[in-house]
Amino acid sequence: MTVAEAIRAAAARLARTGDTARLDAELLMAHALGASRSELLLRHMADPVPGRFAELVERRAAREPLAYITGEQEFFGRTFAVTRDVLIPRGDSETVVAAALDLVVDRPGLTVLDLGTGSGALLLTMLAERPRARGTGLDASDRALAVARGNARRLGLEGRSRFLSGDWRRAGWNEGLGRFDLVLCNPPYVEEGAALEPDVRDYEPHAALFAGPDGLDDYRRVIPALPALLAEGGVAVLEIGAAQGAAATRLAEAAGFAVEIRPDLAGRPRAAILR
Repeated sequence: MTVAEAIRAAAARLARTGDTARLDAELLMAHALGASRSELLLRHMADPVPGRFAELVERRAAREPLAYITGEQEFFGRTFAVTRDVLIPRGDSETVVAAALDLVVDRPGLTVLDLGTGSGALLLTMLAERPRARGTGLDASDRALAVARGNARRLGLEGRSRFLSGDWRRAGWNEGLGRFDLVLCNPPYVEEGAALEPDVRDYEPHAALFAGPDGLDDYRRVIPALPALLAEGGVAVLEIGAAQGAAATRLAEAAGFAVEIRPDLAGRPRAAILR
């Protein structure tokens, strides 16, 4: 069987996993070959099939996310390593970065804090886009912090980033962090018991997904702490669920913030800007 034939068979096998079966099959084949998708399509379609391809297809057929199989995910034009210890960076979260880039200009001394940094995608993207900024990523998971540090090395941002262990569900978590010009946060915001696709429910870390019966528990912890973390004139940008704009606004206003909600590309509320 050639690569082209194996891709066709894999696409048929993966048809039940979603509407990207052909693309998934091509990306899995490229990963198995150690090539880019472009190289696969241009140079390898007549090659023999690599031995591990069948195993990769079966993992995807079991609804394991493609990013966990290949170990990487594109975000804001860059490639980030991911493991099952971190959420997969999503296009929705690019709304948070885009809003933050509109709010802060590059200058010496610009400081950024990313709460619940996970893979480091938000923080490291900001540092890459604002070359004179320095940043801190905080996460309760040591394994997630290891992923973030690895991504900083891959992107050449080790010298401008640090990653610290911290859990906002514990008292005193923000003591000694300092004050920042920009605070980013993509907290857990899924309601307990919410119906999720198997790709998410069965594979992504639940501690980074679920936040109580209404999905707001972590906003209730993080938002009141923000005034002590923001420098004068500083701003916070939080990712929110598509139905959480009004609730997040009420929580932020109760903490003394003026709030602006930015939509994602689908027009759904996605980023809460707190000043």
